[in-house]
Parts: sequence; structure tokens; C-alpha cells
Amino acid sequence: MESFAGEDEIGGLRKRMDELLTQFDPSESSSVFSITNQQHTKDHYFFDSAAKISFFFEELSINKVGHALHELDPLYKEFTYSSKVSSLVLSFGYRRPVVMQSMYIFKQPGIGGEVVPHQDNSYVYTDPPSCTGLWMALEDSTTLNSCLWAIPGSHKNGLVRRFVRGENGVTYDQPSPSYEQKDFVPIEMKAGSIIAIHGDLIHQSFENLSPKSRHAYSLHVVESDGCKWAQDNW
Repeated sequence: MESFAGEDEIGGLRKRMDELLTQFDPSESSSVFSITNQQHTKDHYFFDSAAKISFFFEELSINKVGHALHELDPLYKEFTYSSKVSSLVLSFGYRRPVVMQSMYIFKQPGIGGEVVPHQDNSYVYTDPPSCTGLWMALEDSTTLNSCLWAIPGSHKNGLVRRFVRGENGVTYDQPSPSYEQKDFVPIEMKAGSIIAIHGDLIHQSFENLSPKSRHAYSLHVVESDGCKWAQDNW
């Protein structure tokens, strides 16, 4: 959906994130985020981020901010629970939707890390599965600055594996499948556009080797009417 957010809304969200970064004390966090290296999943900072505004680093820079912007920051809360976001979610057939996670993703120029192929239901699981990802571009997202890629129709094949919490942290319950890169198609988006991602859709993004960043705001929504939140979610 193009032009979902206007220039003022995009500018406001980006400005507010700049303010949050200015206020942040890096000494409070030592968590390095990587979806290819899951060491961060064993630390308390990662676990506690579900109910906080937490800052995650990759090796050379800030990677993302999550996972409760939608609850704890007034501007992000206002946008997340706006009538247009609510209307969009209800149009998918949700009866009593709940926003479980929010993330501001930076995809820094030249160093923004790879996100390997995955399904959102692996991380935000209900029984039966009900997650939808909403991914809004805050900057133009192209193949040059590491847009999303997805396998069309892959959501019809069901959930491959889950990311479950145990005594020693969070691990996958199945090994990672292998995928053919030729099966992926790029999802290029203009700033302000939004896409809905089925929880079982296989999607990924590559390293951002370009001189342009690729900021985005992402939400994970689940159904609470007739769907049970898994107790072993992270």
C-alpha cells in the first residue's frame, strides 16, 4: 500500500528516533543483534526488551530499537494505534488484534547486516498461528540499499520451525532449511509505503553495502480471539 504515511508522519517518527538515540546511554547495553549469530538470545537485555524500548547494536553501529515502542513512546503509540493502522489490521479479518512487538530498523549504509530467510510466526507464535508483520518504509527501499526479498506463495507451506525459550536461553526447535536465492523476488518500496507480511512467508534482506540507509518501522500483530499465546515464546 503506497503513501500509507505522509511526509510529516515519516519525518516525525524519524525525528523522534533521533531524540531517543540522543538520550540513550550506550553503557547500559552490551547486546549485539544478529539473526545469523544468536548469542544475544541468551542475555537478559534481549529477553527484557519485549516490554521496554531497548537499543540493539551490530558490530559497528546501532541495528534496531525494540520491542515496545508502540506502548512506551507517545508518538509511536499514537501512530501504531491510529485509525488507519487499526482499519488496515481489521481488514485482514482480525477480531481482537494485539500488537506484540514494534521495531525501528536502521539498516545502516555500508554496514547494515544481513537478515537471513525466516518466518515471523517462528518468533511471534500463537496456537493456531496468527502473526502478521506490518513493515513500513521510512526511506525508499530498493535493491541497492537492501530492500526485503520474499518467496512468493511460501506462506502456503506452513511454519518450518519455532524459536522457543528454554532454561538455557532461546533456540530453534528445527535446523534451518536451505533456500534457493532464485526463488526470492525483491519488494521495493517508496518511503511511506507499507506491506503486510503473512506470518509463514519466507523473507529476508541482504547486507546494505550502499551509501544509503534504509530505515523502517515494523509491527508484529497477533489474534487474541481464539488464539493462545505460546508460553515458550521469547
